[in-house]
Amino acid sequence: MSTLSTEAVTTAELAPATFEPLLDTVEIAVLAPGADPAWTLSEVPGGLRMLHVEAPGSPVEIRLSAPLGDTAGYWHPKAGWSRTLVADWEGRSRVSLVDGLAAGCLYDYSGATLLAFAAADPVPEVALRFGVSEENDTHVVHLELPPSTAPHRILFVPRSRSVAWAMRPLRGWYEKQTPAAMPVPEAARLPLYCTWYAFNQQVDATAVEQQAALAADMGFGTLILDDGWQRFGSGRGYAGVGDWLPDPDKFPDFATHVARVRQLGLRYMAWVAPLLLGPRTDCYEQWASYAPALAKVPGAHVLDPRSPEVRSHVVRLCVRLVRDYGLDGLKVDFLDEAMAYAGDGRGDVGQALTLLLTELRSALLAERSDLLLELRQPYVGPGMAAFGNMLRSFDCPADSTANRVRTIDTALLAVGGVVHSDPLLWDTTAPAATAARQLIGALHSVPQVSVRLDALPEDHAEAVRFWLAQWRRLRPQLLDGMVEPGRPDDLYTLVQAGADGVNVVSVFSDRTVPVQPAVHRETVLINATAENRLVLEVQDEGAQVEAEIRDPSGRIIEQTRITLTPGLHNLTVPNMGLALIRKTA
Repeated sequence: MSTLSTEAVTTAELAPATFEPLLDTVEIAVLAPGADPAWTLSEVPGGLRMLHVEAPGSPVEIRLSAPLGDTAGYWHPKAGWSRTLVADWEGRSRVSLVDGLAAGCLYDYSGATLLAFAAADPVPEVALRFGVSEENDTHVVHLELPPSTAPHRILFVPRSRSVAWAMRPLRGWYEKQTPAAMPVPEAARLPLYCTWYAFNQQVDATAVEQQAALAADMGFGTLILDDGWQRFGSGRGYAGVGDWLPDPDKFPDFATHVARVRQLGLRYMAWVAPLLLGPRTDCYEQWASYAPALAKVPGAHVLDPRSPEVRSHVVRLCVRLVRDYGLDGLKVDFLDEAMAYAGDGRGDVGQALTLLLTELRSALLAERSDLLLELRQPYVGPGMAAFGNMLRSFDCPADSTANRVRTIDTALLAVGGVVHSDPLLWDTTAPAATAARQLIGALHSVPQVSVRLDALPEDHAEAVRFWLAQWRRLRPQLLDGMVEPGRPDDLYTLVQAGADGVNVVSVFSDRTVPVQPAVHRETVLINATAENRLVLEVQDEGAQVEAEIRDPSGRIIEQTRITLTPGLHNLTVPNMGLALIRKTA
């Protein structure tokens, strides 16, 4: 039995199953070869429903089916750009602790959800098949679960007004189930400077210290030294990774260099990919037998985390880096490469990584209680809450739209840690609005920046200072407030984030912008459209307000008093600028 079998092109060709009502309009069928599966649905705190499926010792297939109705799209943690509807012969996903989560949300054109679910246990490997059943005019989701002596548990959210609304109780449930979430130091919640796009692998101590001094002055709180600091750290392959020793030509005294940067007021992190092993390293012969699989990235093999020796090696390596060089934390990369061993019948990769990361967390926190640990999409699901406190968007150089979409996608189910953008990159010869566009795209996360700060024109430098200052001021709303980004297939083109009487509205397409000036003491309107104006729709009784208009570099270009009455208003706001609307009466 396999819903991912190539023998069945569509789900309608699979062995028939008897469906029963589950929740709202969703129906369920449960299959388990050689067993008589039983399922129950019960209510749990937070308005959620918990499905329990019992079939001890047998693999389980859970089939979910919902009528198409006015369905608009299907979102899941590995959706990427495919967030509209796909046919069931196309929709496939395989997830584990470090590669997504068995979760999904079907929604209609109003944005309301028709089906929202997530695995309560995010560690085991799960295969999913999903999409529109052309034969049955339904949308289906099939989950293949490995044998377990414990009941399989799936959380469901009753019909909700939006995808973000449905994800909140799921996040709340995971937070309560993760009492040991990794502590989040203040430094994890501050703008970060990264060397990657600015230098790629051409880094050295002098250049990094020069950027660090400028970064500290501009409002950054942390620096990440990315790939290139280690021996053999040149070229875009990974044949030289595994020893994790500083390049003596680039960093002749790495510990002293780190100390100098920290004296500037920045926390210091370094990039490491502890599961990769390249043939050029001194340690290759020692560890090659533990890394039979090739990595997807070029030049390297992947250490198998199911080996106790590998787990001990990774822990020793990471602790050594932090201890020997005085690092505040690590950017841990390519953990998802371990999925090269998934499904080989020799043990669950997710379970092994749980053991590894548990040991690593304990050892690193014993070394530094305020440790910073960055994890990268796609391995930032709820199961990783205990093991990282900085959850970064996947690589998207110079793509402000991708940064916006990926950070919001990550935040929908982020537990414990704080979401970070991919480092921002832009053309320093372009207008300052180009720099502002990148910063605005990352506003609803912790912004990371990776341009050469000493090469910025003055108006670009002003834009960086201004937007980072605004971000710091609005951090309670942007990171901790109630966020409503809209439909996933609309790519979150109007994002609202509110708390403490302040509402931040980021607008990325030419559309009417709902505001409630009588409700909010301050409304921050960010114009990321191609136009030099915003069309406001006042949705309450209105109010007298002060309006302050700023350009992309933060310069005030107008201050005025206006009366916002119910209905539509045209407000002049420059492209990549903002308007601060403060209620006066």
